[in-house]
Amino acid sequence: MIRIGVIGPVSRRISALTISLVVAGGLAGYVPSAQAATGYDGGGLQCRGEGVDPAAKIRYRTETLIKAPLRTVWELQTDVEGWPTWQKPVTSMKRLDPGPLRENSRFRWTTPVPATPVSPPTTLVITSTVRQLQHHKCIRWTGPAIGEGLRIDRGVHVWTFTQVKGGVLVRTEETHAGDQIETDVPLATDFLGKGLEAWLHDLKATAEARTGDRR
Repeated sequence: MIRIGVIGPVSRRISALTISLVVAGGLAGYVPSAQAATGYDGGGLQCRGEGVDPAAKIRYRTETLIKAPLRTVWELQTDVEGWPTWQKPVTSMKRLDPGPLRENSRFRWTTPVPATPVSPPTTLVITSTVRQLQHHKCIRWTGPAIGEGLRIDRGVHVWTFTQVKGGVLVRTEETHAGDQIETDVPLATDFLGKGLEAWLHDLKATAEARTGDRR
């Protein structure tokens, strides 16, 4: 476990805020919609029968309608090497195995973290493993996120894609677990939510722009 150098309630709150800002991809100003902010309904999203961590204290779920073909949305999301081109917080991406994204595929990506009163500027390194995948339907990956003075022991992320009238309904749910980020669960959850809302916003904007360009 990587330690934070200062101990106490204030430092614990700052460390939780720091990690939450990383989770949010630095987009803390993005406000979740009222629908998304209603929180977790207990059901949980699943891909091939597997969902998020049921014991995790930090969880968030949201959705959006993307007015684009299912193929366009799916390709954007599963072409992980292309994430840095439409998600500013993703500063690097590397596939750890060849071929199309599939079950057991692994990829490593990074996002920068600014300096805080209790930690120096660093880069959070996230290593994700695809656990379940169903073409054009869903994807689920897990993995840790580690930086100097920052750590998320286990993240679980589920995405589902449903073709509906007018486009694709994209749902996403994520949980985080670890002693460090659980020092302030409401704060970490709030910023996790902001990060997922921003991700959906970017996915929607990029997919719809590509659809418009092809008309």
